[in-house]
Amino acid sequence: MKLFDPIHFPSMSRWLSALAILVVAQFAQAQSWQATAGAQTQSKRIQALAFLPNEIWIHAGDTVNWNFAVDEVHTVTFLTNDQIRLSSKVGCPGTTPDGSPFDGNTCVNGGRMTKGQTYSVTFPVVGNFRLTCLVHTSMTGVVHVLDPALPLPHDQAFYDDQAAVQQKNLLYSGAYLDGHQIHSHGNEVTAGVGEIVATPGGPDAVSIMRFEEPDKIIHVGDTVEWTNPDPIVPHTMTFGIEPADLVPPSANVTVDADGARHAIISSTADNVNSGWIIASGHERTGVAQAPLGVTRFRVTFTQAGVFHYICGLHDILGMRGKVIVVP
Repeated sequence: MKLFDPIHFPSMSRWLSALAILVVAQFAQAQSWQATAGAQTQSKRIQALAFLPNEIWIHAGDTVNWNFAVDEVHTVTFLTNDQIRLSSKVGCPGTTPDGSPFDGNTCVNGGRMTKGQTYSVTFPVVGNFRLTCLVHTSMTGVVHVLDPALPLPHDQAFYDDQAAVQQKNLLYSGAYLDGHQIHSHGNEVTAGVGEIVATPGGPDAVSIMRFEEPDKIIHVGDTVEWTNPDPIVPHTMTFGIEPADLVPPSANVTVDADGARHAIISSTADNVNSGWIIASGHERTGVAQAPLGVTRFRVTFTQAGVFHYICGLHDILGMRGKVIVVP
């Protein structure tokens, strides 16, 4: 008599095999989608502040990879609902590794990136998730994540075409804006110009990263005034050594009665930084009680010489100028 018969699990074996096939099939179906962060003209003068395309439909489990195509800094950031937006240097807070999953519960942020870098995010759950750049407030997008059982409305070729069309339109808008901006007069210099473009996937923007008529010839005792009419991009007027932190003005900058910042330069060895010159939170976010933005910076020159200046944020894009002071 056999005390123990061998135990067979044919049904269990078939079930495990089926499960393995299902798991393999699920992973095999996961796709990697390609998108781009930013676009620019060859001269870098015109910058499209946009995710291209800025709206994409994928399946749960898929990954989107953003390629950074410009010299201007951008971030790929997904914040949780009602999360306070922090600066790009602080992050969400901090950064998360390439390929991090985002399910809406914990923020994901690739950090400050430029041309040649990439950042990927995987989306494990169904939902509609807002994409933003922490450097540029009006650079946004949406990733729609669908159940794998549902068909996707578009393929990669469609998104490549959409990205190309959006890039062309934004750069064309920038060229039109560049050609029709108000020209500076007298001792005035316009520090950049830009506009926000509404799309179904959220706002994009385009900016001209140049000083309009950047070189001025003035007399000793004259004052030059820089203004920034760009709705989202800050600029600086930095003379001499560039400080580590460009946000606050240097200690030798005062404030005029109308709120404009003002400095006096008496030597080519002087170091002066305007701090960020940009529209206020009221103008950019609609907060009724926000203070006026600092959109003007003035410098009075008391000695003859050639005084070179840059935008400390965008000099790599060619945003430079000089003031020639004659007796």
